[in-house]
Amino acid sequence: MRTVTLILALMMTSGLAFAEPASQYIIERNIPGAEKMTPAELKAISQKSRAILESLGPEIQWQQSYVTEGKFYCVYTAPNKEIIAKHAKMGGFPADKIVKVSGVIGPQTAED
Repeated sequence: MRTVTLILALMMTSGLAFAEPASQYIIERNIPGAEKMTPAELKAISQKSRAILESLGPEIQWQQSYVTEGKFYCVYTAPNKEIIAKHAKMGGFPADKIVKVSGVIGPQTAED
């Protein structure tokens, strides 16, 4: 019983007991010429993003990004849209649209 009480006290003081559950989000970033960026430019952006994520804490995580014609589509897990917007502002990255993923489908969805 004493161990459980100690664990609960540690969770409450660290904020873990009150953390929002993480959800998955897709971020659309309009970046003209994104498809023409060099590997060095992509690496620099990635490094900057990771440094900001580390400063924000473990509740926001970058999963992956897709570079397309004039846009990045980024997949993150986070407790809310606000922390994603904060990451974008701190990094000077556009976050033109942030949407919460409500479901995932794929070829296996069609199977019985």
